[in-house]
Amino acid sequence: MWGVHGAKKYSKENVTNTLDPEDTQSMGTVVISLDAELAWGFVDFPVLPERRLARAREMWLELLDLFEKYDLPATWAVVGHLFLEDCDGRHPNHPLNAAWFDRERPSEHEELWCAPDLIDTVADATVDHEIACHSFSHVNFQSSRASKSVAAAELGRCHKLADRCGIELSSFVFPRNRVAHRDVLARSGFRCYRGRQPPCWHTDNRLTPLVRAVSGSPLGITPPIVHPRVDEHGLVEIPASLLLFCFEGWARQITETLWADPVVKMVQRGVDQVDGGDGIFHLWLHPNNLINDAGIKRMESVLSYIDQKRGPGLAVRTMETVAQRTVGSAPQQTW
Repeated sequence: MWGVHGAKKYSKENVTNTLDPEDTQSMGTVVISLDAELAWGFVDFPVLPERRLARAREMWLELLDLFEKYDLPATWAVVGHLFLEDCDGRHPNHPLNAAWFDRERPSEHEELWCAPDLIDTVADATVDHEIACHSFSHVNFQSSRASKSVAAAELGRCHKLADRCGIELSSFVFPRNRVAHRDVLARSGFRCYRGRQPPCWHTDNRLTPLVRAVSGSPLGITPPIVHPRVDEHGLVEIPASLLLFCFEGWARQITETLWADPVVKMVQRGVDQVDGGDGIFHLWLHPNNLINDAGIKRMESVLSYIDQKRGPGLAVRTMETVAQRTVGSAPQQTW
């Protein structure tokens, strides 16, 4: 049975958020957002990545258990098509070309294209997670196929499906983080979105994997602490700070041979920096990034550290809560 999102639950987040804003000016914030998409994240791939999808449903539940273990709320940005119980791949009233939906028709893995049961687990969790929107079919909003009418249709279908379940969508995560059609997003009733990570000095460096590897060392860099802003459409932009699976393969193997997990080290630096400050440390990932037990181990370490540091100087909030506090703050107040 569907839980109704937004119902008041006793959680550390709710206790923290009842404090007077003046008492939290020196309180940093950690936000964790997830791109919950299953196979839809690869709808435009020539071949589906079997390794990423083999345990996708299992890892969704594993992650949910970890958030439950540490009582940490997160923003689950769900692809709207996953709300459907089943689908024949036909969407005659959708302005996208019918070929866009060919991958799901027919499919022997329908549970990767339709997954209301997984959304149900998030809605019914004891932790007060936010269910957000990741478009209806994971179309890149910056692509030539994504006209304003396509964007409006994607958003409208998500609202309709979520409304049936008693869920109000207020936060949006753009597919592939390609931000576009913010005017349509605002008109569709959304309040905030995840913005791009601020550019780093090593962004386009040919040695980027190596630089990122070194960042896992004791001398490494700290991910950016970000600040929300209200854009010209009245939407709150909450930039990303760090993808929790930003590099794997040989770079990870090298750093883990010399030091601990580099991503965990970067998270620890970011959490330490935002603790007692006025900014936001915004982590994000896909549940299907977790392809083995090493991924679970990383997430356990990340969430455990955040839980240890949470206190008078550090809160864990959803995107929705950050947006509410940003819009409700006086102009002179900062995070």
